[in-house]
Amino acid sequence: MLSSLIKKSRSFIGLGDKNAAVDGFVEVCSAEQAEVATESFMDPEAERLRMEEFKEIVYESIRTIKDPEKPSTLEDLNVVYEEGVHVSSMENSEVLLVKVEFNPTVPHCSLATLIGLCIRAKLLKSMVDPFKLDIKIKEGAHNTEHEINKQINDKERIAAAMENPNLRSMVEQCVQEPD
Repeated sequence: MLSSLIKKSRSFIGLGDKNAAVDGFVEVCSAEQAEVATESFMDPEAERLRMEEFKEIVYESIRTIKDPEKPSTLEDLNVVYEEGVHVSSMENSEVLLVKVEFNPTVPHCSLATLIGLCIRAKLLKSMVDPFKLDIKIKEGAHNTEHEINKQINDKERIAAAMENPNLRSMVEQCVQEPD
């Protein structure tokens, strides 16, 4: 199912496999592809539909992430939910701003940072349209939400965390697609 959504995402703005992930963005590689993407900005209804479809694709991608401690998905535990995904267009750009809010199961969840890292890794791995990502813990849902929000949105901290082989392995296990 996810592979069809990824394919749908690739074709959504006329992109093939010629994309590269850079600093949390997926960039369009050719001027022709950028022109196709930009055309949708001229029609407000097309842009609204583009954002709605992209929101669905984002949610379908993150809902299957496995919880690091429990044999359940983040969706099953209500850690991620469709209302927590927001997509908007960035002014004069084909890049979409994706905001993902998640709600840890308990206010002192010791794995909230790992969950945020898994959300980021899964989206960067599976999405091909140009986007900027902002991940936040639901306001008031965690004792150290401000510190964690800062960590999971800092590209240097993310890069350093992913250099740790044990952490990388744990993230890969959590984001692995179900059979």
